[in-house]
Order: sequence, then C-alpha cells, then structure tokens
Amino acid sequence: MIFRSLTAPVLLLTTVSLLSAPWQSLAKKDAPRITSTTFDHPLRSIFYFDDSDILLGLDAEDEKVYRSTNAGEDWKVVDDGGVERAFDISPHPYDRDRAYIIGVEHAHWVTTDRGESWRKFEADAVPYNYRQTLAFHGRDPKKLIFQGHTCANWECRDVAYYTDDDFEHLHVLREGSLGCSWAVSTPLFGIGIEPEVENRIFCVARGLFSPWSSENRLLVSDDYFESEEEAMLGGSRAIGGIINMAPVKKYLVVAVRAEGTDELALYVSDDSSQWHRAEFGNHKVLEEAYTVLESTNYSMQVDVMGMGETGTLFTSNSNGTYFTKNIEHTNRGPRGYVDFEKITGIQGIVIVNVVDNWEDVEKKGAEKHITSKISFDDGRTFQDLTVGSKRLHLHSVTNPSTSGRVFSSPAPGMVMGVGNTGKRLQDYKEGNLYVSDDAGLTWKEALEGAHKYEFGDQGAVIVAIDDQDTTKEVKYSLNHGKDWAKADLGEKIRAKLLTTVPDSTSLKFLLEATKEDDWYLFVIDFEGLHERKCKEDDFEKWPARLGEDGDPSCIMGHKQFYRRRMADADCFVAEEFKDPLPQTEPCKCSREDFECDFNYIRSEDQTECVPAVPLIPPAGECKNSEDTFTASSGFRLIPGDDCERKGGEELDKEVKRPCSGSKKAPASGEITHETTTFGSTQFSEWHYLERTQSSSGDDESVIMRTADGKVFLTKDHGKTWLEILKGEKITSIAPHQYFNDAIFFLTEGKKVFYSLERGDNLQDLEAPAPPHPDLRTLHFHPDYKDSLLWTGPKDCGTKTCGATYHTENRHEWSLLLQAVKKCEFIQREGRASQEDDKNLVFCEQYKNENPSNSLQLVSSTSWFKDRKVHFDDILDFATMSEFIIVAAKTEDHKFLKVDASVDGRVFAPAEFPPNFQVEHEQAYTVLDSSTHAVFLHVTVNNEKNQEYGSIIKSNSNGTSYSLSLRHVNRDEVGFVDFEKMQGIEGVAMVNVIDNVKDVESGKDKKLKSMITHNDGAEWTLIPPPAKDMDGNKFGCVEKADTASEKCSLHIHSYTERYDKHATFSSPSAIGLMLAVGNVGDHLTPKDSDDTYTFITRDGGITWNAIRKGSYLWEYGDQGSIIVICDQAKATNVVYYTLDEGKTWAEYQFSDTEMDTYQISTTPSDNSRNFLLWGRFEGSDKVSTVNLDFTGLKERQRQCVLKDSSPEEDDYELWEPKHPLQEGNCLFGHVAQYHRKRLDRECYNGFKTEGLHNIAKNCSCTRQDFECDYNYERLGDGTCQLVPGLQPADHALVCKEDPRQIEYFEPTGYRRIPLTTCQGGNEFDKLRSRPCPGHEADYDEKHGISGLGLFFAILVPFVAAGAIGYYAWTNWRHKLSGFGQIRLGEGGAPSTFTDRDSPLITVPIAIIAGTWAVAKATPLLVMSLWRSAKGYLPVGSGSSGGWMGRSHAPYTSRSAFSARRQDYSHVVADEDELLGDDLDDGEEA
Repeated sequence: MIFRSLTAPVLLLTTVSLLSAPWQSLAKKDAPRITSTTFDHPLRSIFYFDDSDILLGLDAEDEKVYRSTNAGEDWKVVDDGGVERAFDISPHPYDRDRAYIIGVEHAHWVTTDRGESWRKFEADAVPYNYRQTLAFHGRDPKKLIFQGHTCANWECRDVAYYTDDDFEHLHVLREGSLGCSWAVSTPLFGIGIEPEVENRIFCVARGLFSPWSSENRLLVSDDYFESEEEAMLGGSRAIGGIINMAPVKKYLVVAVRAEGTDELALYVSDDSSQWHRAEFGNHKVLEEAYTVLESTNYSMQVDVMGMGETGTLFTSNSNGTYFTKNIEHTNRGPRGYVDFEKITGIQGIVIVNVVDNWEDVEKKGAEKHITSKISFDDGRTFQDLTVGSKRLHLHSVTNPSTSGRVFSSPAPGMVMGVGNTGKRLQDYKEGNLYVSDDAGLTWKEALEGAHKYEFGDQGAVIVAIDDQDTTKEVKYSLNHGKDWAKADLGEKIRAKLLTTVPDSTSLKFLLEATKEDDWYLFVIDFEGLHERKCKEDDFEKWPARLGEDGDPSCIMGHKQFYRRRMADADCFVAEEFKDPLPQTEPCKCSREDFECDFNYIRSEDQTECVPAVPLIPPAGECKNSEDTFTASSGFRLIPGDDCERKGGEELDKEVKRPCSGSKKAPASGEITHETTTFGSTQFSEWHYLERTQSSSGDDESVIMRTADGKVFLTKDHGKTWLEILKGEKITSIAPHQYFNDAIFFLTEGKKVFYSLERGDNLQDLEAPAPPHPDLRTLHFHPDYKDSLLWTGPKDCGTKTCGATYHTENRHEWSLLLQAVKKCEFIQREGRASQEDDKNLVFCEQYKNENPSNSLQLVSSTSWFKDRKVHFDDILDFATMSEFIIVAAKTEDHKFLKVDASVDGRVFAPAEFPPNFQVEHEQAYTVLDSSTHAVFLHVTVNNEKNQEYGSIIKSNSNGTSYSLSLRHVNRDEVGFVDFEKMQGIEGVAMVNVIDNVKDVESGKDKKLKSMITHNDGAEWTLIPPPAKDMDGNKFGCVEKADTASEKCSLHIHSYTERYDKHATFSSPSAIGLMLAVGNVGDHLTPKDSDDTYTFITRDGGITWNAIRKGSYLWEYGDQGSIIVICDQAKATNVVYYTLDEGKTWAEYQFSDTEMDTYQISTTPSDNSRNFLLWGRFEGSDKVSTVNLDFTGLKERQRQCVLKDSSPEEDDYELWEPKHPLQEGNCLFGHVAQYHRKRLDRECYNGFKTEGLHNIAKNCSCTRQDFECDYNYERLGDGTCQLVPGLQPADHALVCKEDPRQIEYFEPTGYRRIPLTTCQGGNEFDKLRSRPCPGHEADYDEKHGISGLGLFFAILVPFVAAGAIGYYAWTNWRHKLSGFGQIRLGEGGAPSTFTDRDSPLITVPIAIIAGTWAVAKATPLLVMSLWRSAKGYLPVGSGSSGGWMGRSHAPYTSRSAFSARRQDYSHVVADEDELLGDDLDDGEEA
C-alpha cells in the first residue's frame, strides 16, 4: 500500500460576482484546501461515524480496513484486536459510536468508540455472501443478531446467533432459519409497548414438513427461541409461503406468496402482534414486483409494478393496511428501483419520474419517454418541475450519480439534480446540473454538463465535479448555486464518489477518484473561505412548503419552517454536527388531516370513506331492517397529526348507519341453487382458476368449453355464466400448470387468446405454428410465467412429430428443435443443481431430424445452442414430483429398460427384480413418486380384456426396484387400478386379478381390492363393515372390520372412472375417502344389487356404508361438507353431510330429474359451493346447477385454529396409524393432523395446514421395511431370496460415497424411504463390514474400553444362560428360528413332546455356551490388539447412523422442520404411460 499526502496547488478562478465583508482577525482564504491520498485499490463501503470526522473504508482486495480521524486526510490500517481478512464493514444504523468488521471466516470485530479500539468475537458460522449478516435492534445497541451458515461434508446449514452484550457472548438463536430480525428493528417501532416487544424476534423458516418456499413459515419468540410459535398473520391462524420480512419506520411488513400464483400478499403490523393484509384496491402485488419506498412516520409508500417496468405509487393509512393510489406509470428500473425520493427534512414533498408513453411501452415494448413530477402535499397531487416556463426532467434513483440520496440532503430546502428541459428526459451525458433552494418549487441551471454534487454547511457550500469525463477541477458555490468557482485538484482524474458527513453540516468533502491504476481520496476543506461565522441577522425564517397561493401550507396539522442562512450572506454557519431543526406553527383541522378508519376505504372519487366490508352492528341493535345503529363516520384523525380541532373540520364524528347494509346471515339459513342451461349438447372441458391464500379478490372462477367451441366464464362458481371470445371457435383450453390466474385458448390456427387475470382482460398472440391434436402444444415454466414452449406440427410421414419453439414474452418466438415428439421444462424447486438448470429443457427428437431414425432424449440449458444426448433410443420419458423416468429399449430390442434421475443431469439405470420379467413387455405406467420412491406398473399381459401387470417400487433414488404386488389390474389404454390417498403418508389402494389363469384363458376378470398402509411394503384385503347404513348385515362378514379371502370390501377404481381427475380422497380432507363397491369375495359390476357407496374416516382402516347404489361425491370446505349424487340414474336431489358421513340430509335442487355427469368444486376442496354437470330429463342441452352452502346456519362462523394450543380451538389432533402396529406409529413416527371437530358449527375457509406435529419418534418394526432387491415376500411376511439369484452388493455404497466407513451385509430387507424410525428391530442391519481403506476407522468406531472388555466377556455368558433358560422353557419353538427375521414372534410347532428331554437340554447348553464364547472372543482379541497398537478406542456411535445418511429421529417439532429431506404431502401424479406407442410389430 502506498500513501502520499500532499497539498495541491490551488488556483481560484474569477467568479461571476465578488462579495465584500468586514474582515475578522483571520484573513479570508482564496480557495479550499485540498489534500489527497493514493491507494492501490478502491475503498468500498466508506462511511462516517455520525457527528464526527472519523471514517472507515474497506479494501476488499487486500481484505483490510482503513480508518481516518480527520475527515480523510490521513489513513491508517486497522490492526487493533488482531483485525485481519476483512470481508465487510458496517456502521450501527442507530448508534454513532459502534461499527462492525465482518471477517471472511469465523473471526469478527466490534468497536464501541468509533474505531479507536476493536474487540474480537468468533462465530462457528461463516457470514453470507448474499444475505445480510447483522440484524440490529432499534433501541438497544448491545443487541444484535448474527446470521451465517456452517458447512460440513458438502452440506450447509443456516444458523442465527444473538448477543445482548455487544458480542461479549454469542448464543445460538436458531438453526435452519432463512433470516431473523428483531421486532424492534427501528427506533420508531413499538413506542408505548416497549416491554412487550423488547426481546421479540422473528425468523423466516422452512416449512415444518416441506422444503418448498410455498411452505415457509414466520416464527416468533420472546425468549430467544427457547420456545417458538408461528406468527398469526391470518388472524387466528398461521400462513405459509413467507418470502421475506422487512422493517419500515414504525411498521413490520411481511410478504407472502402461495403456490400456484406470483401474486403476493403483504401483511403489516405496527405492534408485531396484530397483522392485517394490506389492501391495494384492484391492483395486484406480484412477486419481485413491488418496492417499499422511503416512508414517513405516519404512512408507508409502496410502488407496485405493472407492465413494461412501470408502476403505481400507493400511500397507506397510518396503520399500513389500506393503500390509496397516488400516481400511475412510475418509472421502475432493474432490481426493483423506483424513481422516487422524498425531500429530506421537509414533510410532504416528493419527486417522482413517470413514463408518458406507458401504453406503447406496455404493448409494443417501445423506449420509455420519462418525465419528472413533484408533489407538495404528500402525493395527493403532482405538478411539473419547471425552469422558468420550461419543463424540467431529472435523472433519479434508477440512474444515480451520487451516493446516498439523489436530489436532497439535510441542508434545508436545497435540491439538485442532473437532467434537461424539454418534453422528456434525455441521456445522462446530455444533461446539465440544476439547483433549487426552495425545495423544488423553482429551479435554475447551475452548471453545464452532468456533475456529481454534494451539500455542506447546511447548504451554504455546494460542491460539484464533472461526471462525464476526466477533470482536474472541482467546482463550488457559496450562494445556493447562483455563482460558481473552480479549484485545481492537481491531478487529472475520473470522479467516482463525492460525499460528506451525513447531516451536511461540515465544511469538508471527500472525493474518491481514479487515475489509470491508482485510486485517490481527496479532502476538500472550505474552512476559512468566509472570514466570519454567521450571526442571527444572516438567517431567514424559511417556509418549507408553499401552497398554490404562495403562502406557507399545512401538512399533518402544522406549517413547517427552518432557520436558514440567506443565500448571499458572506459567512459560514459553522455549526458542525448540529442538525438543522424545523419550527412548526399549528393549523386548524381540515379534510387532509383525516384518513379512512379501519375497515373503510376511499370511494371511487377519493372524497369519502366507505365500508370495505359489511359492518357488524353492536349486540342488541338492528332488530328490524329499517333500524339504524351508531358507527364510525369512516374517517379518523391521522395518528400523529397535531391540527387544532377547535374551529376546524370534525370528520370523525360518529354517524347513524342503516341496519339494511350491515352484515348478517341469510334469512333462510339454508342451501340455495342456481341452474344454467347452455345451447350445446355436450361439455368438452372445464377448468377452475382457483385463488390462493395470497391472491386478492373473492371470486371462484370457472372456465368451460362446450362441444361446439364456445367458451363460458363464471366468477361466482356457476351462479351466472358469461360467454367470452364470441365468434371464435376454441379447440382447446390450456390452463397454466403453475400459475392459477393464467389460461390460454387455442384455435385451429396460429391465433391464441390468453388471460393472466383469471379470465379477465383477454389478449391474443400469434403462435409460431398451429396446434396438433396428437401433440402437447403448450408447456409452461414452473417459475417464469411468460416462458413458454410451443410444439406445432411438422411433416414426419407416418410418424407424429413437430417443431418446438420458445418465447419469454409471449410475442417473440425462437425455433429450438425440429422432428420432436415433446419438449418439457425440467426445473422444479429443489431439483435444480446448478444455476443454469432453471432453463433446462428435455426433448424427444428423432435422430438427425429423420422420423425413420430412433427417438433420442436430448437436453439443453441454452435453448439448444448447445445440447446433450442422454439416450439414443427411447420410447418416452416422464417427469414426476421427485424423479425423471426414461423408458428406453435394450440393445437387443426385446425389452424396455428404465433409467432415473433426480436432477435432470445424471441418470442411473434401474435394477429390476428378474423374477417378475416376462417376454414381450409392452408398457410401463409410472404411478407415483411423491413418497421418495417410484411406483411402476409393469405390464405382464397386454391382451385385450386381459390386461394386468406387477407393481414394483424403487429405493429413494429411483434406481433399485423390488416387487410390491403382482396381478394388478389395468385397462387397454394403460391406466391402472392404483390410487394413493391424498393428505397422509403411504396409504394406497389397488385392484388385483384373483383368477389370473382363467383370465388368460379368455374368462372375465375377478377383481379383489387391497390396501397398503406402509407405502407398498405390505398389502392386505380391505376390511368390510358388518352392516349397511340401515343396520342390515352383510352376509359374508363374520367379524366387523376383519377381512378374509371370502369376505372383504372391494371398490371400483381408476380404470372405471369417467372423470380421471376424480379421486377417492382430498388433500384437505385428512383421513377421509369415499368409494363405490361391494362386500363379498370379489368386485361386482356397479349396477349390481349389492353395490353401495362407502366412507372411511381413519385412512382406510374401517369403512361404513352410506347409501345403497353408485354415487358421485365431492368434498367441500376441507371435508366439513360432503355432497353425493346418484350417478346410476337421473335424480333431482343430492345428499350432504356436515359430520363426515355420520348423518346425511337431502336437498332437492330441481323439479325435473337430471342425469349428472360430475360434481365439482375448487381443486383444493375449500369452497362451500359445488357444481353439478349434466342434462335434465327431456332436454338435449347440457346444464349446470350451482349448490351454495354458504348460507347454512351451521357454517356462518369461521373456525378458530390455535396452533400453539390446539386443544382450545375448533380442531382436534388426529393420528393416522397402521392397523398392525400399536401406538399410532406410521413410518417411524406419530404424526398429528388438524381435523375440524365434528360438533363445531363453523367453516374452515382457506386451507388449514393439515400436518400439525410429529408427536414422537418410534422404534423400528417390520412395517418400516420392505423386501430388498432380488428378494420377494412370502406368505408369512418374511423376505426370501429368489432361487437362483444373488443379493445386491451392498459394498457399492463404499464406492458411491468415499466417506463411508462401513456397509451392512444383505438381510433381505431395506428401509422404506419414508420411514424415520430408529433403533428397535432394524431388519436391514445385522452385520457390518468395513469399507476398503477405512478399516482403521471401522475398528476405532466399534472398539471398546477395558471396562467394556470385562462386560463383553461377562455379558455374553450371562445372556447365554438367559437364552438357554428361555429356549428350554419355550422348547416348542424350533431352534432353527434363531437368527431368522420373521413377521411375528412364533415359529413352527416343535416335534419334541417332553420338556425335560435331554435331546433339548443338551443342545441348548452347547449352543448357549458356544454363542457366548463366539461373541466374547472377537472382542477380547480386538481389545488386546488395540492395546498392543497403543491407542485408545473410540466408543461406537448411535445405531442409526452407521451407513450413508441415517434417518435421524425427531425429538421436537422444530427438529422435524429442519430436516433436509422432501417430506411432502401425497399429491398423486397423473398416471403417465411409457412405452405404449411402439410401432406395429415392434417388440419391447
């Protein structure tokens, strides 16, 4: 590092006018004094300690910190406290003496005396490169949160620490958080409730049981996370999908985004306890499309992005809940920056830039025409900036030229900017410097050309330097920019930064500049240019705001004045570090002093405040509809407004309001219905555009297409329908797969219509090609709404193929590939392994674009500028929730093989159990992959009416498969009778063919239904109920809820379903399933006399009959309402239950009977509205019937959910279980789900997070394991090696993971991927072996001490005696049972009949003694050998973690939430058929 301090030659050039003044004892200087220091690298993050000349700066390249005590004239390296390897520096924002040096790794430093001394502290975590490391307390400077991450074995974990004593001590606050902050993050927050919020901390954490961002939670704690709970953003319940949290003056703002939308909900609190959703009228707040701007102490300013990088500026009321539009089409730049700035120190003055040609920008992508506006009344009205009669436009935040604020500083009324006069803003280099000394009311040109600028001495000095090119001069003005002088820097440099102390009271300025490879820091000191200090008569009483009449104007109840040096006074204020303070005069209250009260919003003309929701009258009022009640006028005085009430307006006086407009339940308290008949004979398709929890509005939108190509839209769930796109024949509708608000309408040609607003604001685009009926035309990116893939037809002869195009704006398309069958985006949250994976696309393309060649699987992350061929000859690929599955041909073309990938980059071949393979396999059906394993149905018989196959299940990476179940039914299309229960783990039902040999000889199938409760590891017949709903006994049932080969429950499943989207269960109706079937020895036809509709409330363990016959069903309000309707014959009634099927009521919806095709509601099953789709008797036209249950008196109150104390609310905690296990253990833990109590008369509303807690962890049992590769399950439940096959080589884990110390020999069992059990009977771990090269580590892990050696010798002998005694007293069990793993405890009966027979006593003694010696001898030898080697053994670890990644137990809810595995609710992927499109005659 080179230091060079010098005094530059200074030449004061002639000024426009010279000022005379009486001389003081000191002579007046002719020019500022300039000194400079040269550095090798730039200093970053330079800041002043407030009210001082002390600076800090960071040399990021040398990792050093520099300090100056004389405003930058001299610099020294900070080395006190061992400071080294600095990564960042930060001043405390609310304490002028404190600052922090963040080190590169674990060492960091704090100063409490402005850098005079530094104290070191250490943290185990490393600071973030991309996230704020320190979070400050707004009132106690000793309290901070330190955030970073710890990394081990290529895995990193977020950790937050806290200190309450200036880092004397650092304590772990919480692990696994995505960001933490104090409730009191600013000095203004929580005034008046200090004790309540003093130690309150909020942390954003991942979902309790999911890694997806849509499940992120906001946690709060008052005891440093010794205990924690979720913040109740939604009133009485927590809300997921937290994006971030930020303090704004006296507010806390939380942004929330739900899955299925890019719309955000902003929740605001001014006390950290009560939260309210911010309302923006008809505007939506989109993700990464809003900016919280600099706000006042009494309101927030938020800019909401529209189209084409323009926005709308809103200002909130005083509690931040209702926002009023200020001005539209504000100019926005990259990263959310907005051209908006408040004038410092003066209430109510705002400068913004707007886009004049916003229509052309939004629709045509035209270049912006930017103009500048100013408001003097807090954004209520705006006017032009003017220089004389010319309009002035200034460059602002999106193109800053100065550090800190763009236009203003604490210097009262002084405002500057670079811009131009004319119609619109020109390029920065064409601009000039303009100045105003009346807070922007009038402007004049100060200097020609663009300049950096800064204010000093409360505005008495202005400094500017050329910002267009190199220069050796600095310019300054001592009279508010009227006249300018120049000073020589002594070097020709390029200016980079011009700054001074934050309060602009100093006469010293700091200039950072560069010349070639050198960096300079200049100090420009104006002390002495005036020979005297200003006296009282040198100041004026300056009004901060003037109204249209030129008189001082009022805001927040007062007029504002400053004591300011007159422009032409030849003196300096010379009150360094003394901030200018405003003076106020009170005003009488006017309309501007009032805002809308809570639950009121501005009227259309912005003059009145009207109710936002129907008002609730006080108890005892409104007995008659013509009565009135006393309520708020709609106005309230803005908190903090100090206007004089006497003689002023009193808009907040209470008024009388009519009871007719108040909120009350419908008079009937019953169900209502609305019927609509359409002019078509058939429905073609319908789609729900469901609102999410973060969506605005309250509509329930459905779009429907009829067979004649007409499209209808309803916003009220089918009560009223509107035909849209009249005159256009729509051939298909494509709702966006990931954004619920977006939907596309395809025609026969290239014209495509679309809406991004749930069917409103329809627009059109031209596609690059018409759609093809046999190709999937549109594919959507999961993260970027405008990123689309379009596949159109291409002439491929007898093959079906097309060309795929891509767009990022819906208007400009680029060709990706030709001769393709399909293309898909592969990126999913949690799947991408590299940054460019967000653009990863997979395509099926014919080799060399020749349809006669094989079909290749190719991918690209660069829109196919580069490409990678994964497979040369495939049939198809499927993307599931966790895996990508590829079906390819084997080299001999006789079979299909499967490869799997979890990241889209690396594929691994699947190992199939050879015992199920048969010749001429025709198809795979990928059934599900939502439980960390892939379920595949492999077709065994493909003959018409004989179709069936086997279900095989993979390990957790989709590569090793074992047989789950044989003879599973499928249809000729490839759909399989397999369905997983939604909402809880591991429950699935199938239909199997019971008479396989008869079917293969041409007879009809006889189906039996089976169920699994442990994710396919075991299957059982479904237990039947003993009686039907009328009490009539099912004839074959001997014992209720007990199945046998001749008597069980059988259900009609997927292959018979008219609507493939219909399901037995709902993800929001936990534990509930409905099904149609019969009790007997096999499934009978739906129209048979023994068909019933059944329900289960406990996940399929017990069932009850609810109606005789075959019924359609639909869940509403998360299962608190269930509606069923006869599907076998026409009807005019539906049946509904409010208690999950215990009791049923009838509702007649028409006098005419209707053939009902389907019952539908919103996909989340949250609505209390339903739609019947069908045709009335005697009509050939289709109709819909809306059933509205919102008026039911039993569903008027919203249920209360208290997550922290669920026993006190309207919900119970329900625990699913396995029928063969005790203690409600399922997959190694006891899970607790929220379910509405049956006796509570309330509605759920938005989806309640089902999974509440993991109550405890469980020891392992047989139900936590399934058969390993090449093993099959026998009738007694054991897993046996298939004759002639070899076990899998478990030693391969050592090659796959070089860190692995050991592996376990095969036992025939492997853990179910879902299980989290630990200890107990670990069927997959009997004998471990060291990995090659890790023998010493293995010995160290399993070695024992001397005392352990004693017990190792003693215990086996003692145990041997106990085992001998046990075997002797239980001699009827075969000795061969020892060492085998079996389901159940018993063995086969013994042939011995005499307990005292020597034939049993002698073998027991021999075996017991041998066993004891055999167990003790290796331990003795090992201990002696280790003693001889001369080192101490290390005790072995827990039994669960010997191999690979162990499935650790969960000791608390927070421990479960921190897991890194995907623990998603079961969401069944639609069956995807692979390999069903072979050419005729081609075998696979």
